[in-house]
Amino acid sequence: MSHPTPAPSPARRTVLRGSLAASAAAFAVGGDAFASPALALSGRPSAAWGVQAGDVTANSGLVWVRSDRPARMIVETSSGESFRRVRRHYGPLLGPGTDFTGTTALRGLPAGEQIHYRVTLADPDDPRRTGAPVTGTFRTAPERRRDGVRFLWSGDIAGQGWGINPDIGGFRAYEEMRRLDPDFFLCSGDTIYADGVIQPSVTLPDGRIWRNVTTPEKAKVAETLAEYRGNFRYNLLDHNVRAFNAQVPSIVQWDDHEVRNNWYPGQILDDARYTEKSVDVLAARASRAFAEYFPVSTLHARGAERRMHRVVRYGPLLDVFVLDMRSYRNANSPGRQADDTTGILGAEQLEWLKRELSRSRAVWKVLAADMPLGLVVTDGATDFEAVAQGDPGAPLGRELQIAELLRFIKHRRITGTVWLTADVHYTSAQHYAPERAAFQDFAPFWEFVSGPLAAGGFPANALDATFGPERVFVRAPERANLSPMESPQYFGEVDIDGDSGELTVRLRAEGGTVLFSTVLQPGRVGQQLR
Repeated sequence: MSHPTPAPSPARRTVLRGSLAASAAAFAVGGDAFASPALALSGRPSAAWGVQAGDVTANSGLVWVRSDRPARMIVETSSGESFRRVRRHYGPLLGPGTDFTGTTALRGLPAGEQIHYRVTLADPDDPRRTGAPVTGTFRTAPERRRDGVRFLWSGDIAGQGWGINPDIGGFRAYEEMRRLDPDFFLCSGDTIYADGVIQPSVTLPDGRIWRNVTTPEKAKVAETLAEYRGNFRYNLLDHNVRAFNAQVPSIVQWDDHEVRNNWYPGQILDDARYTEKSVDVLAARASRAFAEYFPVSTLHARGAERRMHRVVRYGPLLDVFVLDMRSYRNANSPGRQADDTTGILGAEQLEWLKRELSRSRAVWKVLAADMPLGLVVTDGATDFEAVAQGDPGAPLGRELQIAELLRFIKHRRITGTVWLTADVHYTSAQHYAPERAAFQDFAPFWEFVSGPLAAGGFPANALDATFGPERVFVRAPERANLSPMESPQYFGEVDIDGDSGELTVRLRAEGGTVLFSTVLQPGRVGQQLR
């Protein structure tokens, strides 16, 4: 960016109650280590940062934990919350090389079932000395279409100086999302604000005081690996985030603020806040910390296979195509070039996306984009940060790559594509149609925007007419950087009905309000505006 329903089932609530209460008791708001004093004195490893699951499919998933000292990670899974019968998965040795974090792959899980898991940390020198287990749960993807799928998405967390405010209960939207009990959460980038300093307090325009939990790593822009790691830890100080992570698995992608605002490969900074001027160096450190703190399947692969973009297949109804619109892009520019093979995805990722879309047999294909397509996002006075550059004519610059993808989807008759994104700090629904567009060789489609989840709110961006967007709905503040005390936070919900295959999108505001809803029909190459 250019500017700085149903409640959980009783069984689910029961299994989480003990572990979440224990985690909350172990944490002291605003502290630094958060190890339970009893466990620390006994010399047993502690997992007070909670657990999280990610990239869950019908038969697999990843579980993450962080220890307070060297430890062996052990995960036990069970079909029941009593853990009478368990399957044990031995994970890695956690040490300083990964900031004491670790991820364990779970394979051979039963499809379409509630999986209960508990993570135990064992002393590597004496396996009998173990910390208190931390429990979590998730649902595996269904094998049968009729079971349906429901998930949430949003992004933009702890941005613009609005951190964890204990006076308002911290990141409240996470608790609201947890109560909706989705199958998973799609985090659409800006998972941290590594370039965003968190001050102890901020005076609002009406005179009220916003108070922040602060840490040393949030007192300056992140440059070192330790500072990036501290930024990822910051969000885990919030009890709402830890409770959510223990109940709802995530599919996570990154955007710019995991490194710094509006970055691109090869950039050399002219920013006095940074002693390290090479963005490539900063991005390498940020990428390492990101992989340490999120359970992302492709980031735990070997060598050249380590990448952010991937497909998470969630049963016969849904494939989620997680895009990386940051790592392979060209430099931000006025975006008027008539030939651009690099674009925002890079040539290799574009070919990967075409290939995987062609192979997909899912009813719905969600394109999880960390930046919007038709919203004009500027970078300074002359350059542009996203795809659109404000010229309503034929595709130029990064628009050429998106035009190629949209043409491919139409001519290959790929059905059920929907774009979901965040980044701009408001919520909206755009419908794209060739009859309104300068470029017309594509089928109509929808793009839905949500966020922020815990950051400042901003006014709506202008639309670029190249692909014919019509803003069907928008809810945005009228002035920039409204705090979460002044403007609600936003997240979206997608509900796919197993019987009809219909996909319902709801744009939600914190407080339980559904702002906008629309239903899309399955089996179509394009979706008309109704």
